[in-house]
Amino acid sequence: MNSTETWFVQLLEEHGVAISPLQLQQFQSYYALLVEWNEKMNLTGITEREAVYEKHFYDSVTLSFFMNMSDVSAVADIGSGAGFPSIPLKICFPHLRVTIVDSLNKRIQFLEHVVQELGFQHVACVHGRAEDIGRLPAHRDAYDVVTARAVARLSGLNELCLPFVRKGGVFIAMKGSDPAEETAEAKRSLSELRAKLTKVHHLKLPFEQSDRHIIVIDKLADTPAKYPRKAGLPLKQPIV
Repeated sequence: MNSTETWFVQLLEEHGVAISPLQLQQFQSYYALLVEWNEKMNLTGITEREAVYEKHFYDSVTLSFFMNMSDVSAVADIGSGAGFPSIPLKICFPHLRVTIVDSLNKRIQFLEHVVQELGFQHVACVHGRAEDIGRLPAHRDAYDVVTARAVARLSGLNELCLPFVRKGGVFIAMKGSDPAEETAEAKRSLSELRAKLTKVHHLKLPFEQSDRHIIVIDKLADTPAKYPRKAGLPLKQPIV
């Protein structure tokens, strides 16, 4: 292992996440594919190995520090971009059935290539807008955990993501700086979408020491039929 992989494995182990040699190799392959494809399309502004492992890989897995992933079966990642947090979570927890939704087909092509190269089973990469995919019976009210990392303000994000969550499941929004203003602004959307905020966890990245917040929202009942509204409206005219 190089120095980056050494601290990565050690820090995850401190949080109860054990990485096998195969899983470490999958992270290595993922990093190589990310850098390779980033030369022809804009996937990330971060490409230096140490930074990718800290700000993308480790950051993605922090979700599992606050949730028992052995109790989770089906995960949907909305607006996944280059595959965060879903791909690192799938590497660490191979039992997960993962659906990745992104509106840009080029990113979906990259993610499909990653899935193939890493030898994943039970990962679906879906091209489309969350407002449209969230109305399809196969995806609506269907997932134990739905994630979104650095996608949009919570008042609009709730409407994009909560329709995917099953009753009794959770939506986890991964944010950077203190989301207190966002969570206050999002109260009406939570009520409308039959959900409630249950916890906001705070942590810092190990080296950069930048703030991260993990917002946990419980789904109380099935999504009302009128949500999500047509594509574009949730972010342009959020429920506030």
